[in-house]
Amino acid sequence: MLDYKFIKDNLDAVKQNIINRNMVADADLVVNLFDERTALTTKLQQLQQKRNENAASMKGKMDDAKRQELIAAGKQLKDDIAAAEKELTDIGPKLEEAARKIPNMANPEAPVGKVDTENLEVKKVGTPHKFTFIPKDHVELGESLDIIDFDRGTKVYGPKFYYLKNEAVFLEQALIMYALNILRKHGFTPFITPDIAKQEVLQGIGFNPRGNESNVYCIEEEGTCLVATAEITLGGYHSGEILDKSKLPLFYCGLSHCFRREAGAAGHFSKGLYRVHQFDKVEMFVYCLPEQSDELHEKLRLIEEEIFTGLGLPFRVVDTCTGDLGAPAYRKWDLEAWMPGRSDETHPDGDYGEVTSTSNCTDYQARRLNIKYKDDDGKNKYVHMLNGTAIAVGRAMLALLENYQNEDGSVSIPEVLRPICGFDKIEPKVKK
Repeated sequence: MLDYKFIKDNLDAVKQNIINRNMVADADLVVNLFDERTALTTKLQQLQQKRNENAASMKGKMDDAKRQELIAAGKQLKDDIAAAEKELTDIGPKLEEAARKIPNMANPEAPVGKVDTENLEVKKVGTPHKFTFIPKDHVELGESLDIIDFDRGTKVYGPKFYYLKNEAVFLEQALIMYALNILRKHGFTPFITPDIAKQEVLQGIGFNPRGNESNVYCIEEEGTCLVATAEITLGGYHSGEILDKSKLPLFYCGLSHCFRREAGAAGHFSKGLYRVHQFDKVEMFVYCLPEQSDELHEKLRLIEEEIFTGLGLPFRVVDTCTGDLGAPAYRKWDLEAWMPGRSDETHPDGDYGEVTSTSNCTDYQARRLNIKYKDDDGKNKYVHMLNGTAIAVGRAMLALLENYQNEDGSVSIPEVLRPICGFDKIEPKVKK
């Protein structure tokens, strides 16, 4: 969350940022509650000082009338202090709840816009392949190659679940190992993270565990949730800690299952593997000093570009507009891979679809999770935290199947994955 004093001192800018990010939050309420809490804190301190002065006076010599007067004053001060403490205790959660609704400030260079169509394309890598035949989408390919079974996933649980089988099992593991090996080269510490986290950790990262708009699955009566990304578990790893400045930045990467309700998600381009309830992902996460975060954000994006360039997939980089930023993000880059299966009247050959993103969340999450470092001046200050997708397996597999398909219905495997997969092509299966 933002610092309360920052909100008060930059109220107009904070309110404009809320508008730019197309969110609903009451910055005036935060300032009013902050002022009220400050006044209550001052009042309590003054009452405590009077109580101490009263107690000191009781130690001196005095007549009985004066002593009774001091005793009565002491009792009144005790009641007044208890009342002030209760008021202060009551206002704290109200202030925090209101402040949590206020998004992080957006980078001044981020494009202002309300929806993802207003994201700014900044770079293109590779050229989309021109097929000499009508290409299939990944759902058709998954069926004809007998590597993905959506129908039985739906039968066993419901829509947006699926089975991977045959070569797709090895392809998924190859994508994971490929990404992990690149991250190992860049000095990341690898983790396999828990699939469950406490609700307060999700809230600290910026996920809403409750309500109809929540995108996560909560476990009833346990105060926990299935994680939607390893960003949650890697971000909670150092919660409540003071990190050693000399060891920053910390580069972590986490492999996890990801569970998302995807409530309300529908449409032609959300079908198949693009938007599902469960998938595997390798996530990058960085703890760093404030002055390091902009440069490290570029580093994470370049690693994502390295991964998808190595896979031979055409992609573009977009600077995410203010209205499409998640609340914790100061700035976010998306990588969108070319997907031939996204063809329609407007884009007959296909279109780009998001496969990774990387966000600089500055100290927004660190304040919520209370993660600090001791600076050279001896003061504890909040770290900056960044995250980025190395590989979201479902979407990467989708892009590979659609881009590497051949006229005979087979799908070639990118060279970098062949030693891990153990095969160079997936052939169509003969239906019996």
